[in-house]
Amino acid sequence: MHWWARQGILVPSISAERVKLWSYADLMGLRIIYWLRQTKEDPEGREVPRTRMLAVRQALEQLAELDLGLWSEDVGPAVRVDRGGTVVLSSAPDAEVVGRQRMLDAGADDLLSVTDPFLSSEGSRGPDLLRPRPQLRIVPGKLGGSPHVVHTRLESQALGALANSGLSQAKIYRLYPQVAPDAIDDALDLERQLAQNPRPAIAASPVCEAHAASFCARSQFP
Repeated sequence: MHWWARQGILVPSISAERVKLWSYADLMGLRIIYWLRQTKEDPEGREVPRTRMLAVRQALEQLAELDLGLWSEDVGPAVRVDRGGTVVLSSAPDAEVVGRQRMLDAGADDLLSVTDPFLSSEGSRGPDLLRPRPQLRIVPGKLGGSPHVVHTRLESQALGALANSGLSQAKIYRLYPQVAPDAIDDALDLERQLAQNPRPAIAASPVCEAHAASFCARSQFP
């Protein structure tokens, strides 16, 4: 992440200084860079070279044109990118692409769903950027993009901090009687997942996997 920022490939849009703050769109861009710059295999097992930086920059330019107002508590279009660096937007998997006259008919090896759960080769697991858990949501314009219990302003980070302070789940339930216990369970599960992600050293090709927006700044990466 820091190397990409220093090279001007993707500079964090909220704060480029320490502590760096990454927006929701930045996180999608970081996933795109990482995926496109990895060598891959086609269905026959032949090596596919990493995508050239010109195409990577093209994808980032297209991503910057997305209207984040399309995302809401209940609706969030799927964002995908192909190996050639073309970003496509769809209302649902395999639906007609909004604003582009083609169908998402490529195979899974040819398209990355930027908002789906993300696994890096280093072992980091990033959550779904729309619905990180059944009772959680991430909305770019709400709470700075921090994961929260659906239709509330209760962030998973706040619930995770209570658990880390030694408060039992039963006590947390009692603190928030208006919140369903399974929603609190979802929040704590997400926070545990992020805390377990490895902390790779800063190198020429690090990977960002965090929640979203300001939430990324306190994530598992230096």
